[in-house]
Amino acid sequence: MAPSTAELSSLATALEEITRRVTAHAEAADGADDDETATELFAIERSLAGATRRLSRLTSAINRR
Repeated sequence: MAPSTAELSSLATALEEITRRVTAHAEAADGADDDETATELFAIERSLAGATRRLSRLTSAINRR
């Protein structure tokens, strides 16, 4: 079963929201001088942003078919 672009778009939206939430926690940890937590959360943020970009590219490729 091929993924629908609507479902993929919904997943991208969810990832963007999760990324925003992780970013907020990372910034709060950074402001509280909790460097270890901030570092991990910023790494997670980068991974989520990469996943969002990959999902967007996939959705675009499916739409071009």
